[in-house]
Amino acid sequence: MPPIVSLKTLLESGVHFGHRINRRHPKMTPYIFTARNGVHIINLQLTQKALREAYNLIRDTVAQGGIVLFVGTKRQAQDIIAQEAGRVGMPYVNYKWLGGMLTNWRTISQRIRYLEELERMRDSGDLERLTKKEALMVLRKIERLQSRLGGIRTMTRLPDIVFVVDVCREETAIKEANRLGIPVVAMVDTNCDPSNVDYVIPSNDDAIRAIKLIVGLMAKAVEEGKQLRAKEEAEQAEAPVEEVGEPLPEEVSDEDLLGEATLAKIQAQQTEEAPAQAEAPAEPTAQPEAEPAATEEAAA
Repeated sequence: MPPIVSLKTLLESGVHFGHRINRRHPKMTPYIFTARNGVHIINLQLTQKALREAYNLIRDTVAQGGIVLFVGTKRQAQDIIAQEAGRVGMPYVNYKWLGGMLTNWRTISQRIRYLEELERMRDSGDLERLTKKEALMVLRKIERLQSRLGGIRTMTRLPDIVFVVDVCREETAIKEANRLGIPVVAMVDTNCDPSNVDYVIPSNDDAIRAIKLIVGLMAKAVEEGKQLRAKEEAEQAEAPVEEVGEPLPEEVSDEDLLGEATLAKIQAQQTEEAPAQAEAPAEPTAQPEAEPAATEEAAA
């Protein structure tokens, strides 16, 4: 299967640049190709393979109706995460990961409803009844909640996959996903521990171009998965129209299949044939064999 992105594109985006040698995490050694000028170089062939695996996983999960949560709160990733995840209609966290966002989802969903209630108050003009200070406090609370929960306000349940840009920075998010058994797909640099990541994408997680490339590929996988799901739903909707006639009921009587007149005619023919078949065994005669014996007795 061909790679979803070429080595040239990965090189141009700076995906191969790791951290300095003295910051290497031992568990990232298998993903390192070499070192140049004191900086580790990531093996991009392994990156290509990991991208294909992650792409297929996200595509197939979304095609089955799954949800992918995009997480990237570092400055370089914030705008990219919001743009790409918002474009494909997936939830995201790009400001700050709140503790319990997954493990305490019930409380987080209540805060989302609280945010929606405050927004309704603002839009309906109810804040005008408050003092200027109280209204300002409510507006600030709305702004704070929007920055922290705005990306997940459309998420109605826990996600099926969590995609993370920086493993070191999003350690809490990964731990919560691990606790709930949610698969984690992540960009992992040479200074990070990949132990808690289910699908490791060895990559530079600091360069904006590298982040944009890989996040864009994951968003493209979501897009393709949605197209596959829409196609499958369209085929299922058209399936009954293609059937010829109506299906027969489970138990169909002879009258339903043949009609009453035809069935009566067949039954009449069977009734006429029954006596003829009953008389057929009487045709062989045993009396002619007995007559000679009777004649002999009379002669005697």
